[in-house]
Amino acid sequence: MSRKNKKAPWEEEEEIIWVSKSEMKRDMEALQKLGEELVKLKPGALAKIPLSDELRMAIKDAQRFKQEAYRRQLQFIGKQMRNIDIEPIQAALDKLNNKHAQVTAQLHKLESLRDRMIDDGDSVINEVMEAHPDADRQQLRQLVRMAAKEKAANKPAKAYREIFQVLKALYIKD
Repeated sequence: MSRKNKKAPWEEEEEIIWVSKSEMKRDMEALQKLGEELVKLKPGALAKIPLSDELRMAIKDAQRFKQEAYRRQLQFIGKQMRNIDIEPIQAALDKLNNKHAQVTAQLHKLESLRDRMIDDGDSVINEVMEAHPDADRQQLRQLVRMAAKEKAANKPAKAYREIFQVLKALYIKD
């Protein structure tokens, strides 16, 4: 009796993974949406994403097109993306999209540092000076005093904003 599988019984057979037509369509639509996100990027942001020359040209073309030609170009971009590894592209796009959230979080930290500086005074100023020895201690002390006076007298918070600008210049480097 002859066996269908000519392999020895102890060898494993290759597992065939069946993918439904609907799942394939969902994958293609996801690639098109990724392509659409790339098309919506400005040239400076697009330059930071690792793309092949063909894909980069297709995206630039799609940015010029309108209506039906735009839709067809998105399909073409999706088709080109089937043959490449999209993980580095997705990672770079996520990094670009997350950059805004990171900057916002940094600004919130600076705001809380400013508030602590006004409330606690010299101890927080010393922390800032340890982190940034090039900072002007006298200016920070003066601004903290002025901000406390403004707060007590219910005056506009000019020094309060100035402290934030000084901290921003120290901590956030572009």
